[in-house]
Amino acid sequence: MNFIPVNEPLLNGNEKKYLSNCIETGWISSEGPYVKEFEEKFSERTGRKYGIAVCNGTAALEAAVIAAGIKKDDEVILPSFTIISCVSSVIRAGAVPVLVDSEEDSWNMNVNQIRKKITKKTKAIMIVHIYGLPADIDPVLKLAEEFNLKIIEDAAELIGQTYKGKPCGSFGDVSTFSFYPNKHITTGEGGMIVTDDPEIADRCRSLRNLCFKPEKRFVHDELGFNFRMTNLQAALGLAQFERLDEFILRKRRIGKLYNEHLRNFPFFDIPMEKSESAENIYWVYGILLNEKSKMNAETAMKLLNKKNIGTRPFFYPMHLQPVLKKLRLFENEKYPVSEKLAEFGFYIPSGLALTDEQILASAEALKSLF
Repeated sequence: MNFIPVNEPLLNGNEKKYLSNCIETGWISSEGPYVKEFEEKFSERTGRKYGIAVCNGTAALEAAVIAAGIKKDDEVILPSFTIISCVSSVIRAGAVPVLVDSEEDSWNMNVNQIRKKITKKTKAIMIVHIYGLPADIDPVLKLAEEFNLKIIEDAAELIGQTYKGKPCGSFGDVSTFSFYPNKHITTGEGGMIVTDDPEIADRCRSLRNLCFKPEKRFVHDELGFNFRMTNLQAALGLAQFERLDEFILRKRRIGKLYNEHLRNFPFFDIPMEKSESAENIYWVYGILLNEKSKMNAETAMKLLNKKNIGTRPFFYPMHLQPVLKKLRLFENEKYPVSEKLAEFGFYIPSGLALTDEQILASAEALKSLF
């Protein structure tokens, strides 16, 4: 059997046509027309007034945190179980990340732990949606209103997903997305910031473009970033965006087929099919080994690799990250659910190009380990 990669995007729509147009017209930089069109269509889809395209999802988070007014010594509450970009964006703003654990069933942040982490220094809560189901947003919005906190929403993994019928990315003061190749739509590398706040939007546009002064280019009052998205990336993104609904259906079909093959298998847990707020969109198809399996994720992944099945580990918790320990963050803090997810969780091939035969092969290879 040929190796089955953990992800392979579908690029068989208008991608080549739009990229060829960029080359033929010479519009390949961030000045090209596809950037604005992509921003407008994506922000409209998420129910937002403004979209700001950037070079990747990490850049989106960094600009969003600064634009939301997070400053030195402010505190931002977020989950331990997430990608390090979330924490690094807070640290680079000079602020202090404060962690909560995850839920055992949805793998999302445990919003019931947020209230006790709020102090006089707390300025924002970063909602991070994990793997396929949205975090429970309503209680977080109530806390934000009660304590006058900003909401930064990281919806990188849930492009096209909804929470109680409303698009993920439409909540809070500012939201971010990633268009890395394993996302529901890709620009190769790329990200998007969406907001309804014109001041936040203007700030993000300035930050992504080195903070050039509008009235006098090459004169700067502050240090910004080169976070611009190219016209080539936006062209790719538009072609992908045209098929978003098709891709969502495809992802859910992949999840359904895996569920049929793996449901009730005694050695591991599979993703929740739905929560009270949404049906799973299966950005990735996660596996969480239990005590009956008598192995951890690292062992299982090595064995699956020998069977030509690609895998990826779950996120490694922020409170255990060596680089953050060097900064003396999260000392003596424990988040047992996050630690369990990291030790026993991984995901199997979940990309849009996955065939039914590959799904069956991956499922059978997984079950054969036990």
